[in-house]
Amino acid sequence: MESEMLENEATLTQEPSERDRSLELSRESEKSPIAVPGFTIFHCLGEGAYGAVWLAREDNTGKQVAIKFYTHRRGLDWSLLNREVEKLAVLYTSRSIVRLLGVGWDSDPPYYVMEYLENGSLASLVADGPLPPNEAVRIAKSVLKALVHAHGSGILHCDLKPANVLLDADYEPRICDFGQSRMSDEQNPALGTLFYMAPEQADLKAIPDARWDVYALGALMYHMLCGVAPFRTEENESLIRSGDKLDERLAIYRRILKQNPKPNQHRKASRVDERLADIVDRCLKIDPNKRFPNAQAVLESLELRDRLRARRPLLTLGVVGPIFLLLAMMFGLRMALHTTVEQTQATITERAIESDVLPTRILARSLKRDLDDRKAELVQIAADMTLNIGHKDLLDADIVSLPDVMRASIGKKTWEERAHLFKGLKDAKLASEKQRMELEKPAELSWFVNDRSGKQLWRHPHSDNTIDRDWSHRDYFTGLGRDLPRADEETPPEEQEIPSEEKTSAITPIDEPYVSVAFRSGETKQLMVAISVPIWDEQHTEVVGILARTTHLGHLLDDYGEVIRGRAEGDDIQRVVALVDGHDGSLLSHPWMSEAPGKMADLDDAEFYKATVDSDDMDTIQEMIRHRDGNGDADETQDYTFDYHDPVRLLDEEAVAYSGTWLAAFALVEGTKWVAVVQEKSEATLKPIRDLETKAGSWTTRALLASLALMAVLWYFVWRALNEKRTRIWKGKRVLLQTLESGSTTTDT
Repeated sequence: MESEMLENEATLTQEPSERDRSLELSRESEKSPIAVPGFTIFHCLGEGAYGAVWLAREDNTGKQVAIKFYTHRRGLDWSLLNREVEKLAVLYTSRSIVRLLGVGWDSDPPYYVMEYLENGSLASLVADGPLPPNEAVRIAKSVLKALVHAHGSGILHCDLKPANVLLDADYEPRICDFGQSRMSDEQNPALGTLFYMAPEQADLKAIPDARWDVYALGALMYHMLCGVAPFRTEENESLIRSGDKLDERLAIYRRILKQNPKPNQHRKASRVDERLADIVDRCLKIDPNKRFPNAQAVLESLELRDRLRARRPLLTLGVVGPIFLLLAMMFGLRMALHTTVEQTQATITERAIESDVLPTRILARSLKRDLDDRKAELVQIAADMTLNIGHKDLLDADIVSLPDVMRASIGKKTWEERAHLFKGLKDAKLASEKQRMELEKPAELSWFVNDRSGKQLWRHPHSDNTIDRDWSHRDYFTGLGRDLPRADEETPPEEQEIPSEEKTSAITPIDEPYVSVAFRSGETKQLMVAISVPIWDEQHTEVVGILARTTHLGHLLDDYGEVIRGRAEGDDIQRVVALVDGHDGSLLSHPWMSEAPGKMADLDDAEFYKATVDSDDMDTIQEMIRHRDGNGDADETQDYTFDYHDPVRLLDEEAVAYSGTWLAAFALVEGTKWVAVVQEKSEATLKPIRDLETKAGSWTTRALLASLALMAVLWYFVWRALNEKRTRIWKGKRVLLQTLESGSTTTDT
């Protein structure tokens, strides 16, 4: 009996001498114990506690069968054979139990014939390692169906283990070996196999219980999932072998199951879900009252798990589907919003640039009209100058032919004498300034008269830095479109020796009203422009001098800039009105020049003139100029840009108000080389629609999060309702089963 305790496939009912005798008999001969009529016997398939199983073929049908011979008759409990055959006969209709085909009661040794299952036992299958959870559950459910059928017939197996589960050609399991089985109303104990036997079953006074098969089923599932039976270790086997008698070994076995930590290796197995692990744990409960009450309850739990797993994709789809649908809707909404915003931005940008083009053209025309008015005023005054004899003395053409001494004496008239001679011109200037003040227009810098050689004879207001100096190099005198190198006291000696006649003949004054190129003031370093007109002799045949007026370029825009430009919140510049040179793109007038006069004065000419508009913007401006020079109509050309960069950013890094991208409209000022620019910040223009997009995106995100939160709450309550419903159903079934079992016990008693 001691060796039986150490073997996985043996039961505890055979004495050691009996087992040794049966093994000895099986080794004595490879021939079958007897010939069975109607069958051809081939070879031995295996040996058990009380006999051997042989493979045979039924002669009439050719079907293979298995014949079990009870070869050890002397130690055989004939009730064992009777019990097994009786149980197999009762359970013949179950597809999950090995079928009985025939019995040889009177043979020596006796035998019975059963169907042959070619894939052997589950023990040989799990010997190669654990099974996948799905396969283990499939086999367990078939075994449970067999147990349900047996329990329903009042039969308890009492020795369920991998060796007693056979596999057919499709690896469908069948239960066999009902030698230790008991009827549900029997009082006789039945010892099973160690590590598959319930602790209360390991008692020679135990009364059979359906929960024994439940424990064995849990051990069977644990073995399939982990590759080893629960609690089976070398240490535990050694402890069991230390007992001298059967009842001592059984007591050790019970103590091992009760005192050792419950096995949890199945929870670490791959792909074993928590619900399956819980079912195995409940089957292996040491306290039978905490176990499943019967095989039907275990089967229902496994089927419920299968239904939940089958429902999981639908539940997942029910959760994920709406989420993805919601995300898709949100994505579509965001894309539609983004597209709408882009279209709106394009529309707003086009309308903004259109709103800038018209003021720019009006500004250019107003500047031209202003320049024309100033020129016309000077032309009228210059025409009146020939009526003043003092002017003749100074500017008459005959003076040029006078000897140098006489000319020098005239040029040496004092300022007071010149002021008397030019009193009428001064009065005209003061009258013009008064009129400008009444119109709230900025005053001009100066009026002056140069003789035909370029020497400044008169200036108001007076300046010792300019009177009697040669200004023939200035563009307002020559009308060449550029300033010439200055011929002053620092001029090289070889150039100073040039005769004045040759100099006079080489540089001639303008002969029509003219607007000069911009030049930097020697005193203020601000950009200036001069409007000059010729002074003719009485015969209107020769220019004897020029009359000019100067003004800061920035003052030309003062009348229009405050109307066009504006400031947004935070004193941020929203619109800028400027002038640029149409040939090199340099700045002529810009609000920054008056806002930062100190920085403007600190820049030398080289530093200042490096600030030009970008090449792409210059291409637009140059195309306008070419079109004007060719057709005289610039309206058909593109006169705006969506990506303008203010040149001030190259002069002053601290002028952040002028950084970034601007919308800009251009217009040529006729009669000059100037281009009027009205620029508007792209960010400020598009800020309302971008703010709207940001708010819409924020509200969309909030709506998404709120929807997800609502869905989570709804699914939480749905899940709780489903779980509560299943719990109520299970509790109801459990109460019903307990009631039925209680009633059966009372009746049996």
